[in-house]
Amino acid sequence: MCRLFRVRGRVQGVFFRVSTRDVAYPLGLSGHAINLQDGSVEVNVCGANVAVEDLLAWLANGPPMASVSAVDEVETACSQPEQFKIA
Repeated sequence: MCRLFRVRGRVQGVFFRVSTRDVAYPLGLSGHAINLQDGSVEVNVCGANVAVEDLLAWLANGPPMASVSAVDEVETACSQPEQFKIA
């Protein structure tokens, strides 16, 4: 399963991307977390359904310094990358 999310709120400058990778890795997920110019973070994630849902639940809160206002699913075709990257 692959899904693409846009996380909004105070999600840049709070270690959101690194924390997302640290949560995704033990779940066996691949993908990426990228800061976008509008202040949101794009998270592309691929893996087992249960693991993707676990990450989605975490994204709703993020790391301690974050303040997530919304997590939107973006319609797109995702290809499954080999690892989880941050950019």
